Amino acid sequence: MRQITALTPTALAILISLTACAVNPATGSRELSLVSESREIAMGQEYDPQITAQMGLYGDAAVEAYVSDLGLRMAAQSERPQLPWTFRVVDDPVVNAFAVPGGFIYITRGIMAHLNSEAELAGVVGHEIGHVTARHSASQMTRMQIQQIGLGVGSILSERVANWSSTIGAGLGLLNLSYGRGDESQSDELGVRYMGKTGYDPRAMVGVFETLALVSGDPSSRTPEWASSHPYPENRGARIMEMVDALPADQRANARLGSEEYLSKLDGMTYGSDPRQGYFEGRLFLHPDMAFQLRFPRGWTTANQRSQVSALSPEEDALVVLELAAEAEPDAALRAFLSSEGVRAGATSREPINGLAAARATFTLSSPNQELSGAVAFVSHRGTVFQIMGVGTPEAWGRASTTIEDALQSFARVEDAAVLDVEPMRIEILRLPRAMTIEEFHRRYATPLELDEVARINRRSPGETIPSGTLMKRVSGGR
Repeated sequence: MRQITALTPTALAILISLTACAVNPATGSRELSLVSESREIAMGQEYDPQITAQMGLYGDAAVEAYVSDLGLRMAAQSERPQLPWTFRVVDDPVVNAFAVPGGFIYITRGIMAHLNSEAELAGVVGHEIGHVTARHSASQMTRMQIQQIGLGVGSILSERVANWSSTIGAGLGLLNLSYGRGDESQSDELGVRYMGKTGYDPRAMVGVFETLALVSGDPSSRTPEWASSHPYPENRGARIMEMVDALPADQRANARLGSEEYLSKLDGMTYGSDPRQGYFEGRLFLHPDMAFQLRFPRGWTTANQRSQVSALSPEEDALVVLELAAEAEPDAALRAFLSSEGVRAGATSREPINGLAAARATFTLSSPNQELSGAVAFVSHRGTVFQIMGVGTPEAWGRASTTIEDALQSFARVEDAAVLDVEPMRIEILRLPRAMTIEEFHRRYATPLELDEVARINRRSPGETIPSGTLMKRVSGGR
């Protein structure tokens, strides 16, 4: 067998120099890149259906077209107009926006609800375009690949380094935080550039960071800025104004804000979590659109995600998960489950569950590192097969099997009209008939929201007098 010779630093440098060293299209600087543009596009096309399936699209064609039109106009002013730019509004109440390589940009309805003008939306979109044009994801991937090459070489050289590779990897992750903050600042600058070129008032981006500061909470309770991948939003606003001052004068004068046009698009938008997609009342999970309910174990930590609903035991050693099965019949779903690698079947049953056709079994799941005990039930309801699975360590199973069994047996139809007809909260845009404070607005226009949340989405301060004729967001409806 040929002896393995460790790569010297010189040899490693030669190896890296043989890879592509390209000019960053947004910054003009030369930088190492192990990810080609075609690979960026392929990754985006691969991730996009996964993201939309997991998060869901908002589903309002007019809002989607509005955001897409704005995004495409801004992307055309960028350094990479040839990318297959795609802009989506995802059905998520969280205040967020993000990009994946290749020109795929995602804006949540949650962040849209907190913005107050088209220019602010342009600031968010422009920032995410900046991440793509400056190839930040590709750069991070290149750094990680080089670091992994370095760790591999070190592991050959030294058994001690090999033993500590995971610790060193964690340290390199902290090192990458500085790159992350630099990337964020660079995307801010690029966003301001694209706003100016598209005719939007770049000063509106300061309002975006004011909103982010409000939803981030008290700075004293946050992760220190030096350990965070993003600079504090209140610090970014001051830097934005410096960037604006550096723009050509014609990009600052008569720039578009578009407040009324933007707010009109929010009228009727879903606000907060949508109960039509399922919600908890205590430990009872109710799904109006699919007309079913399931009672999870008492005291367990629950989570409602688009693809599954779950509950984790207090000891974090047992789990109950509800999700859809791929098969059309309970028997077929059970057979497919029990034929999975590592699954050993126990007792099986075809007894109905609350009048619904079902197939179920106990099982043991074995892997090289661990063995788990569990039970699974497949239940047919309204043409869909639901999988309810409980699993835990052998010790947890002895303690929680009865509790998990109760959860599996609780799946049932929902016929209560109060549940089936529930509607989400929605944004309503109102024009103030007279000047008033945010406190008066909150008293005058009934809403399920607390005063501080009403003030936050309208970005108003306590005691501030709001002029007559101002458009304001009121949230109404809900459970």
